[in-house]
Amino acid sequence: MSVPQLLSPGWHWQDLAAGQELVTHGRTITEYDLMNFITATGMTEVIFTDQTHHGAMPGRVVPGALTYTLMEGLLVQGMLQGTGLALLEISQKLLAPVRVGDTIHALVSINEIVPTSRHGRAVVHSTVSVLNQDGVMVMTYDAKRLLAGRAAV
Repeated sequence: MSVPQLLSPGWHWQDLAAGQELVTHGRTITEYDLMNFITATGMTEVIFTDQTHHGAMPGRVVPGALTYTLMEGLLVQGMLQGTGLALLEISQKLLAPVRVGDTIHALVSINEIVPTSRHGRAVVHSTVSVLNQDGVMVMTYDAKRLLAGRAAV
């Protein structure tokens, strides 16, 4: 009997190349996402909890941290499942507000791959550009991750 093949395995560092671009699926942010996130994190600021609040940004804005974590979730599901070993470094810029009802996705650009001296791993440096449904870049971040390599046969 054969061993079943795993659905949606992550990408090993050998499957990537500097200059390569990848795109995630989209994800619509719901009121439920916002309320669960701010409740779990304690970010119960009125800009997020009061629909009638008239702050500097109109609409039902969400924390930048929620946008970031949703993108990381999409990356885990589509690229890092079982191969992502550690997030080593991140540098982030928030460029435009994200609101409940927005659909976000990311363009991932692989910048550099540096194999380590042990265990067949590599440090993968990428730039993640998060865009909304109108093509507006709302966030960008550079990430350095430790990724597993393919097992030696």
